[in-house]
Amino acid sequence: MRVSAYILVGDPNHLRESVASYYDHVDRIVLSYDETSTSWTGTPLPVDECLATIRELDRDGKCVDVPGRFARLDENPLDNDTFQRQSALDAASDGADWVVQLDTDEVMLDPAQFFASLRRADATGTSGMHYPARWLYSRVAPGRYLEGSTRFWRPAASYPGPLAVRAGTRLRQARQADVPLYRVDLRPWNTDPFHPHKTVVHEVIRPESAVLHYSWVRDHDTIRRKFGWSGHTHDYSRPVVYRRWASRQRHPLRTVVLNPLRRRDWYRLVDVAEPKAAAS
Repeated sequence: MRVSAYILVGDPNHLRESVASYYDHVDRIVLSYDETSTSWTGTPLPVDECLATIRELDRDGKCVDVPGRFARLDENPLDNDTFQRQSALDAASDGADWVVQLDTDEVMLDPAQFFASLRRADATGTSGMHYPARWLYSRVAPGRYLEGSTRFWRPAASYPGPLAVRAGTRLRQARQADVPLYRVDLRPWNTDPFHPHKTVVHEVIRPESAVLHYSWVRDHDTIRRKFGWSGHTHDYSRPVVYRRWASRQRHPLRTVVLNPLRRRDWYRLVDVAEPKAAAS
């Protein structure tokens, strides 16, 4: 089974740790970036900084540059997101059976488990693998994070889309695809509040083997820039989104204690080993 990956180059936060976590397990990595270093919303991106980091890691010459024009400012940012991902997925599909779709702020905690699950997904004939991500919302102390959870503080999975798809898959929106999915979760039933409880789970893994998503782990200036370049910028640009994020940053313990009073958006405090990148 030949496995490729693609990277949307533009966000240096956790980039080194993300690529290093799966580099040894894939045959080829497509580097997709806008050749003008411009985001889907028209803001500048530190593409050169990100490429320099990747060059340091690419000791086996697996990475292939595939630049393009993705800052189509007359289009919806989320459509631009999907357009770039599809372009990258098409390029990564060449000569591959499966393509990993990991964003650069996502880190595999247990790549051996991830790729073992992918082999089982391949054997079932499904076309995508829903693999659980644990969302981290802020770093409250060294090695201590505010993490998304169930209402009563148990680990919860998140699925931004299949983290691996068969080569040639057509994406519907961002990483989402309307294909048969092999579902990996943290318990024998669905733990994601955004999916139906009856969702079928094919495999259960430990929370320590999930993918860590550092999407919201940023300082104040960086989170504002991320809100500006994201495909979801129309949602993130609402002032209440930043205010809620800042409140969680200031009052993590209060945020956790008040879980039972909220209908969703629940959190817990967890200790997480700081990710380390492999030496180049």
